Formats: sequence, C-alpha cells, structure tokens
Amino acid sequence: MDPHPDQDFHQDFHQDQDQDPNQAPDQDPHPEPEPQHDGTGTHPRTDPRVRPPHPGVPGRGVPGPGVAGIVARAVARGLEREDDDTQDLPLVPPAAPFRGAAATEVPLHLPFRADPKPPAATAATAAPPADPARSARPRPGPAAASVRPAPGRRVPRGDDRLREHRGPVLPGWIGVAVGGLALAGCVAVLWRAGVVPASLVAAFGATPRAYEGLRATHWPPLAFLGVVALLALGGLGRARTGHAWVLTLFGRYRGTVRRTGLTWVSPLLLRRRVDVRLRHWRSDPMPAVDSGGLALQVVVQVVWQVKDTARATLAVADHTEYLAEQVESAMARVLSQLPADAFHEAAPTLRDAEAVGDALTRMLAAETEAVGVEVFSAQPTRIEYAPEVAEAMRRRRVAAIDAKHRDTVLTSVVDAVDDTVHRLTSRGIVELDDYERKALVKDLTVAFYTGRSE
Repeated sequence: MDPHPDQDFHQDFHQDQDQDPNQAPDQDPHPEPEPQHDGTGTHPRTDPRVRPPHPGVPGRGVPGPGVAGIVARAVARGLEREDDDTQDLPLVPPAAPFRGAAATEVPLHLPFRADPKPPAATAATAAPPADPARSARPRPGPAAASVRPAPGRRVPRGDDRLREHRGPVLPGWIGVAVGGLALAGCVAVLWRAGVVPASLVAAFGATPRAYEGLRATHWPPLAFLGVVALLALGGLGRARTGHAWVLTLFGRYRGTVRRTGLTWVSPLLLRRRVDVRLRHWRSDPMPAVDSGGLALQVVVQVVWQVKDTARATLAVADHTEYLAEQVESAMARVLSQLPADAFHEAAPTLRDAEAVGDALTRMLAAETEAVGVEVFSAQPTRIEYAPEVAEAMRRRRVAAIDAKHRDTVLTSVVDAVDDTVHRLTSRGIVELDDYERKALVKDLTVAFYTGRSE
C-alpha cells in the first residue's frame, strides 16, 4: 500500500482542476458536463446524495472536493491498491478510474456504510477463486466425525443373492417319451446282433436273426442309448400339491420347482422337499414377565407359511426351529412392555389380546423375513400368572373388583340422593334449612345404600 495516499490524491486533484481528462486537448477545458452514471443507479442531478456544484467556482461542471470527498477518495484509493497487491492480476493505473468519477459521481454514503466489511471479508473477496471441484467436495468436520450410530437391536437381513426362482423342470411325458425311445433303440441294436430270443421276436412279428455276438460296432450305440434312457427315466418324479423341490448342484442353488404331477428334473440335481402349505404352530406354556416383573405363563398360536423356499432351506439350518425360538424371544419383548393387570386405573394391559397380537405379529414377521418365512398371525391364546404368584394375584384381583363395585354402588346412591332432594325442594313440597337438609341426605343415603347392598 502507498504510504502517502493523501499526497497523490492532492496532486491528482490539482491536475483535475487544470484539465479534465475526459476532454480532448483542443476542446474547451470548461464545458458544461454531461450527466453521468456511476453504475450504482444514481443520477448526479436527481440523486440527493450527490453534492451540488461548488458555489465559488462559476461555470464549472465539476463540484468542489469537500472534506468528505477527499476522505472517500483516499479510502477508495487505499482499498484499490490493497486489492491490486493481493490479486494476481495486471496492475491498472490508479489515477485513471478516479480522476473524473471520484470527484463528480462518488456518493457521500459509500465510504460510511452501516455494515462495513471486516478486513477478513475483504481479503476473502480479493482472494483468487478456489477450484470448484475442490470446494464442492464435502469436508468432514469435528461434529460429523463424532457422530456415531446409536446402538440397538439389529433385525437380521437375508442374503439378497439368495432368492427363490424357477428351477429347470420339464413335463413328465417328455421324459417318458425320450426314455421309451432310448429303450427301443437298445432293443433294436440287440435284435440286429441276434441277442433277442427268437420267441420274443416272433411275438412282435419280426424276423429272428442268428446270434453272431456283440461286435465293437454295437457297443457305442448301446452305451449312448443306455445313458439317455437312464437320464430320461431317472429324472421322473411325482410332485405333490403343497410341496416344492429346492434344487442344488454341488451345493449351489439352482432353482425351485412348484409344479405338481409327473415332472422331469435332471437326476444330477439334488432335490430337497419343502412344505409350502399354510401351517399353524401352538406353543407349550412359555415363561415370561410383565412390565412389573410378575411371572407369567403364556401360550401362543402362530399361523405361518414358507414364502421363499431358497432362504427357508439354505439360509438357516431348520426354519421351523428358528421360528419357535423367535416366537419365544418376540413374546418376551412384547409382554415386558405392559402390565398384566391394572387393578385401580384405566391403563392398557396385556388383557387387550388384539393389541398384543398385532405387536407380536409385526415383530415376528420382521424377524423371520430373512429366512423366507411369512407370519400371518401370532396371537397369545392364554396369559396366566405363574403358579407361585397366581394365588396372591387372584386375591388382589378380587379385592380390586370388590372396590370397583363399591365405588359404583356409592356413586349411584349419591346420584339418587341428590336427585331426590333436588326434586323435593324444587317443587316446593318441603322447605328445608341446612340442618334439616343434612339430616335428610344422611337418612336417604343410608336407606339407599342398604337397599343396594341387599
């Protein structure tokens, strides 16, 4: 930055008084100036922020400098030179942009902004633009680095590559036809060699041939036709309704066959039968606890079906055993969220079988989806207290029922007494003072309560 910006400014200002840089050398040095715009949308004649021409210089179109103008020009020159030093751009002579514009069109409010930018912001605007690819790249901050996923239960997820698809299967009649043709070809080769007995040949109306032995030319067709017959007849199978075959080849899943009736599947594939019918499972009494820690005995009935045979067979060792274990686990989590009974308050309890069944079904369906099992319903059919607490809880339940009954009776008695007294007094039948009213209420309450108790 120039250490003496004010000296340069005074030199340029005196030069401007002698000659206007916007005029040619052969023109009048004091013409009437044309209205100019400084790019900020202001007009020197209509904008009130522009100083009027100096009254002491008649005939001049350039206004006088003034103290504010001198300060504004000095600040603008210093900022311009600082920007030129920080930017890697060719230097521009500082006098050219300021001679005509600074003295005539710089408003007074520009150097005195209400929200001046700090030096850091000015340096940031003067710095060269950064690489857009680098700036668009997200930068991990300390907050992002410290964020970690909250611990919790993880629902098992199955292998996405292991999904049921249709396996290689053909109708059974194709295997029967191919196998019959292969056997017929074998018989024909043996007949030409004379191996078939004459009596059997005569039964089919053919001409017997003398036995000449099996030559080398007979073995290849016999071997080929024999293999074809074995493959064609060995792949035949009877698929039952409600069952499916899971096919594997050397441990790799090759598909699922859900067709019924006579089918042909390659005998090289290993078959595993899976029951895909709608099934239900009723558990034995299982131990559990409610939200209060009371021991319970629960029996659950589950309606389920194998939806993905590949996962049910290959993703778990035994899907039925896995289902039973998940039923017990899900039941323990659901029952521990509510009390078995709410004796003295109206609150949700485990006696709401519909809500408990819905929660248990949703949780169990999410747990068994990974093994290809679809759960339609999981309903607790019986929720009882364990034998060691059953007697105590029975007495507590009886006491709660008795208290609720007495409260109901007392409420009805109070309503009846209030209605009776109100009718007697409102109709003018009797006129009672406070003492007589209290006595009447007492007598009616005793009478009504005694009658209700009986």
